[in-house]
Amino acid sequence: MRRARLTFPGAFHHCINRGHGQERIFAGEKDKTVFLKMLGMASKRLKIRILAYCMMDNHYHLVIENSSGRMADFFKLLNGEYGIYYRRHHGGSGYVFQGRFKSTFIQDDCYLLMAISYVLSNPVRSGLVKDFLKYPWSSGATYFRAADSDLIDRVFVEELYETVDKLHEHVRIWQERKSELPLMHTELGPILADEAEVGVFKERFERRSGQESLERKRKEDFGFEPIGKIYQEFCAMHEVDLDQIDFGTRHGQKMRWVLLL
Repeated sequence: MRRARLTFPGAFHHCINRGHGQERIFAGEKDKTVFLKMLGMASKRLKIRILAYCMMDNHYHLVIENSSGRMADFFKLLNGEYGIYYRRHHGGSGYVFQGRFKSTFIQDDCYLLMAISYVLSNPVRSGLVKDFLKYPWSSGATYFRAADSDLIDRVFVEELYETVDKLHEHVRIWQERKSELPLMHTELGPILADEAEVGVFKERFERRSGQESLERKRKEDFGFEPIGKIYQEFCAMHEVDLDQIDFGTRHGQKMRWVLLL
């Protein structure tokens, strides 16, 4: 039985999917261009926000916000549509991707910066280019440009980095480090977070009884206070009115993250 992923509307994730058997699934410019078009279509249709991407020959990286809560549907649509295209144009049979996409839950802005920087550094780490800005199949050269992007939320990422120099600095660190992201591998799946922050999730998972139904487990593990009570306590604690918060702003995004936690 498949394990439920740790996610919720508004959660950030670093996601990867690879070609089945390390197959080269993005053989040339046409394949990569088609995939990006499908990525944009799936993002708009299922309202999943794209923050960063990088396509290699046999896999892809995405940093996304599960903004609609439909992350699984998003990847089912994206991988399914591209799989149909790939087999139609390149032949062969069977699965194009190796299986379910891998997703890493990201705790906060600090780790979000880490994940985006890591993703953008991949072409340099793999020896494809010397400057991540020169790689045409990532979002690296999109940020801090005058034109808006139809695919990624450029402004949100720019506010995270603050300046183009800080963007370059963060990516350069990961180019030189040559290490992987410091993931915590838990029963809830990989998490990019401080250990103290995920302890409560691990404890709830470990308390599960094998006699309970999956539906009951999920309710007990992730069922918090009634939503109305949470809203009241949040507004009282932060002296805010939810109706007055603009969740499209950077401050609003931070307040939403606090509320979700």
